[in-house]
Amino acid sequence: MSYMLLIVEPAGQRDTRTEEEGRALYQRMLDFSAALDARGVLSLGQSLKSDREGVRVRAPGGKRSFVDGPFSEAKEMVGGFFLLRCDTKEEALAIAAECPAAEWASVEVRELGPCFM
Repeated sequence: MSYMLLIVEPAGQRDTRTEEEGRALYQRMLDFSAALDARGVLSLGQSLKSDREGVRVRAPGGKRSFVDGPFSEAKEMVGGFFLLRCDTKEEALAIAAECPAAEWASVEVRELGPCFM
């Protein structure tokens, strides 16, 4: 089964770190990713740039709109993800608990599947 770990961090949190602190945390995440790859459970993992560089697209009634970030109403942003191959949800949860980002963000565990369920 495939599970996605979404790293959900407080909006603006990155701005409170020095570049050195940010690089050290990023290295911890790279090391975590390498360990998951070595265990054979990692399909893909990536960090995401700040929501300041994001754009929200909507098309209600076929009318497209684009809103540039940052998104003032957002209290959180998705900062990255890991796509895992796990035998059970419990295995995915155990991996999420090992994720360094759980110290400064939430790690949301979601199984991949059809959206109509």
